[in-house]
Amino acid sequence: MLILKPNCECCDKDLPADSKDARICSFECTFCAECAEKTFANLCPNCGGNFVPRPVRPIDKLARFPASTKRFTKAHAVCADLQA
Repeated sequence: MLILKPNCECCDKDLPADSKDARICSFECTFCAECAEKTFANLCPNCGGNFVPRPVRPIDKLARFPASTKRFTKAHAVCADLQA
């Protein structure tokens, strides 16, 4: 089951469980569409895999299988520039 990370690992934008803006790779690294497409050209900076839209978990399943609340960020130089 996907963790459904709550934020972009680069710019820290909120990505709630129902976000259509979230992109993930096969290791579930999570980025917003803008960072995935414009900053990383659809290649994950962590593993080199491609990004796909993250599936949306049905609302009736979120109570039993909630999204993660732990925020994730990575120390990529380009991300630090975006957060400054």
